[in-house]
Amino acid sequence: MAKRGGFPGGGMPGNMANLMKQAQRMQRQMEEQAKEMETKEFVATAGGGAVEVTVTGAKKVLKVSIDEEVVDPDDVEMLEDLIVAAMNEALEKADAESASSMSKLTGGMGGGIPGLF
Repeated sequence: MAKRGGFPGGGMPGNMANLMKQAQRMQRQMEEQAKEMETKEFVATAGGGAVEVTVTGAKKVLKVSIDEEVVDPDDVEMLEDLIVAAMNEALEKADAESASSMSKLTGGMGGGIPGLF
């Protein structure tokens, strides 16, 4: 009885082999892009520049700068809110750059492939 499925001779047809090579190349490019993103820095401010936060593409906080004019012991909540706002904006910038870079590599199809990024 003949085997069902598979390919004659046990090998992959030419188109499938090319697809595999392209997928491997894309994976290497994505890994390189991820490494590059880890070293990029993203800066965001809040309160008209009173609070500035710098994060990496790996989402590590590098620096928080606070203008002493916004340090009011009677209104710590406002300072906390400014820090949170600046941090969230910096992280959103990092995410947007990462998504944009990956979209360029995948030709916009990455969002439709679960687990791609």
